Formats: sequence, C-alpha cells, structure tokens
Amino acid sequence: MKKVEAYIKSHRLNEVVEALHELGGLTGLTTHEIRGFGRIHAEGDEPVRIVDNTVNWQPHVKLEVFCHDGLVDAVVEGILDGAHTGLRADGKIYVSPVDDAVRISTRERGEDAV
Repeated sequence: MKKVEAYIKSHRLNEVVEALHELGGLTGLTTHEIRGFGRIHAEGDEPVRIVDNTVNWQPHVKLEVFCHDGLVDAVVEGILDGAHTGLRADGKIYVSPVDDAVRISTRERGEDAV
C-alpha cells in the first residue's frame, strides 16, 4: 500500500479529481485547503529572513490518496495530467509506504481496508 500526497494549485483541483475519477480501482481521495510558500530567492548574497506577516502565502490544495502499489503510477500520472500548467509552483507529489490500514466499520486490515 502507498500514500500519495500532492500539493497543487487550488484552481487545478477539478481537473485532478476528474483525472483520478477515471482510474479503476481507486477507492477515494481526501482534500485539504492549505496555504504555504515555496522557495524564496534572496537578492545577491543577502540572507533570507522570513517574518510571518510578510510571507506571501499562496492558497493550495493537499490531496491524499491511499492505494494499492500497482495503482501508484496511474495516480501520479493522473495528478500530473490534471495539475500541470507549465508555470512555477505547479506543486509537488510525494509517495510513501503504508504499513497497515484498518477499516473501522468492518475491522478489515491491510489491502482489504483500502
């Protein structure tokens, strides 16, 4: 099992969800509205100083998808297809292993719980 986390631009959410909805075997996804910032480049050799009220926070969406190992590549491709604009800050995708899962309603464990 894997967990796929993606941080994407808010206005690309519908395209990503549509791409993922087409995948057979995907049991669902979760979204969270978030805000953050990416790399900050300082002028010359000047150190970067971040003060909370001067950070230009950008709205983004965090997607979480838990899936079987065989579906990971298709999930990543679906996110890439839906989220890509070709501009800076399109987002990031992270894939992590999941040791176990438990469906609370049925007590199923492991792959069956996904």
